[in-house]
Amino acid sequence: MFTWICPQCGREVPPAYNDCPDCSKKAAPGGGGDVAAAPPAVPPAPQPVFAPPAPPPPEQPYYQPPPQAPPPPYYQQPAQAQQAPPPGYYPPQPQPQPAQPYYPPPAQAQPQPQAPPPGYYPPPAAPAPRGLNMPVWLMTILVALAVGGLVFGIVALLSSNRGSAGTGPAPIAAVESPAAKPGAKTNPLQKYIEVAGVRFVSDPKSQAPMVKFLLINHSPADINGLAGNVTMWGRTQKSEEDAQGTFSFSTALGPYESKELSVPLNTKRKIYELADWQNITTDVQITAPAG
Repeated sequence: MFTWICPQCGREVPPAYNDCPDCSKKAAPGGGGDVAAAPPAVPPAPQPVFAPPAPPPPEQPYYQPPPQAPPPPYYQQPAQAQQAPPPGYYPPQPQPQPAQPYYPPPAQAQPQPQAPPPGYYPPPAAPAPRGLNMPVWLMTILVALAVGGLVFGIVALLSSNRGSAGTGPAPIAAVESPAAKPGAKTNPLQKYIEVAGVRFVSDPKSQAPMVKFLLINHSPADINGLAGNVTMWGRTQKSEEDAQGTFSFSTALGPYESKELSVPLNTKRKIYELADWQNITTDVQITAPAG
């Protein structure tokens, strides 16, 4: 229960009393007894007061700048009227300038020819070039012969090229591949061996043609003492299968192993006469081990 303390007597007063009962009895006339005074009536709860809504702020007028006065017109001074000269006044006349005398430029001295030194003899004059005094008919014959010879040479050259293209020389003979012979026995390992990546190089010491290639074993077996012959064919302008040369190899390959080899090339061509690597096909003949 809440109480409040009287500031005069220090007694706790119930909240129902607005004033301390003891202090009220003492202050009343004839009071001082211990008669308990009836508690005052509880004042009614104050009603909430609602403030009226604030008036809206006055609307501010839209500010418009004052109109500017036009600039003053440009002041032009009035033209002064040309005053007439007084009577009897004559303007001064310009005085003529005296003529300047003309002095001709001094004549330059002409260089005097010097005498040649003693013992000097001028070179003889070159003879004038003389043209060929050929008659017109002779020049016509010579021009006709020159044109006929040129036409005959062109026709002969075209006919010789056409004949060489139709019946060109046979491909250079190379070592015949044993696999191409009818009835030759094929080694069972031949279908597992592949020759790829053929490249032509020169020996740095002897400048002899050599071939580099990649030998591949496609079998799961270990092949020792593998040897064979390879014939190379190339697609050229002369033939679709032009023999390029042959080479032999001997090595050992493990299961599914590839090895790069470099061996001498047996050919009758120069290294620059060989076909491009893109046009090279190989014919492999396995000679060892025997199947």
